[in-house]
Amino acid sequence: MKFIQTIKNIFKIEDLRARILYTLGIVALYRLGKYITLPGVDPSMLENLQSQTSSGIMGLLDMFSGGAFSQASIFALGIMPYISASIVIQLLGIVFPYFQKLQKEGESGRRKMNQYTRYLTVAILVLQAPTYLANLHAILPPEAFVLQGMFFKISSVIILTAGTIFVMWLGERITDKGIGNGISLIIMVGIIARFPVAFVFETGTRINGSGGLIALLIEIVFLFLVILGSVLLVQGTRRIPVQYARRIVGNKQYGGVRQYIPLKVNAAGVMPIIFAQAIMMLPIIFAGFSESGSGFVVAFTNMYGFWYNMVTALLIILFTYFYTAVTINPVQMAEDMKKNGGFIPGIKPGRKTVEFIDTIMSRITLPGSIFLAIIAILPAFAVNFGVSGEFAQFFGGTSLLILVGVVLDTLQQIESHLLMRHYDGLMKSGRIKGRTGAVTAI
Repeated sequence: MKFIQTIKNIFKIEDLRARILYTLGIVALYRLGKYITLPGVDPSMLENLQSQTSSGIMGLLDMFSGGAFSQASIFALGIMPYISASIVIQLLGIVFPYFQKLQKEGESGRRKMNQYTRYLTVAILVLQAPTYLANLHAILPPEAFVLQGMFFKISSVIILTAGTIFVMWLGERITDKGIGNGISLIIMVGIIARFPVAFVFETGTRINGSGGLIALLIEIVFLFLVILGSVLLVQGTRRIPVQYARRIVGNKQYGGVRQYIPLKVNAAGVMPIIFAQAIMMLPIIFAGFSESGSGFVVAFTNMYGFWYNMVTALLIILFTYFYTAVTINPVQMAEDMKKNGGFIPGIKPGRKTVEFIDTIMSRITLPGSIFLAIIAILPAFAVNFGVSGEFAQFFGGTSLLILVGVVLDTLQQIESHLLMRHYDGLMKSGRIKGRTGAVTAI
């Protein structure tokens, strides 16, 4: 079979083989850290914590940490503080000229931005670690703590902070010497790690309860369709034919050779979901990781409830427009086209081209944002149709889009190594589309 031959070709390439084995070794080390519990916590008395993180927002946090959150592990805070810091630094690059200047300075500017990101990550960890410890004291019985007092709190904050910093370092090692983006790969591994347990639990629930195998098969088929839709959404539309673009703005007259505009239906990627969920986690943070509270807090900490998902969907649509407006600059695109001798047939260069591109982006962003919002809230629909909360996380949301995006990027990395050495790629077409692509002039 061609697939088996492709696998053999992968391991024939010494550099690619070394990168894959190195990546697997780093991933194994990361997974090992999940089982190292914080010093002073009895690992045999974590049932209440594991029950708390079996579903809902806490389950989402546990998923991104690869299950370390529910194990009171040294890696309990996972990589999300670094992701939050990265988002903040990106936003600062939009607002402050100093960070805008760093973004334009190439490699030296990137190193400076990474340094600021690490500093901000440590600051976030110093705030989050005590909150995590407060949740442990609230949810676990007193006898679960072998150590008590200020020494335990200070040492645990240091260990949790160091754990996340170490995970960051592992991700950077994968990026430098392994395959693909190490941080994204670590998040993906954490998500995949929970799938077998969730699937086995769902299978047992269906066989022993209502629905039986028929309901399970329907769930699997629906999950496959959602994954397929997520692949299309992540890849987006790399190029829009000019004749279609002209129809979008109301001008159907077009003739000549087919040409393309480098725009995507989903230009914002998964970032709007990350922004929206970061905001929607604020109520539970203010509630002190407690399920009790006022009606407002209860409504907005139930991630399967109506109000939580309605507000989340609206935020995703708003953030999609915001992030697209930030990342896509029609003026710059029009200038690049003019510099490279490109133009849109029937549209005058300059201001008319800017207006044309801006109109297209405004109109194609709406269906993309709605589709993104639907994917994000699908787990709530799955739960309401009887799917277990843990298995429902794989029916949409940030977890599924990250999973699909990282898999495509990793396959693209392997594909490039194979094609560079004149081997057949992983697909017959020899082209796997990742999440990113160069913007080219017409």
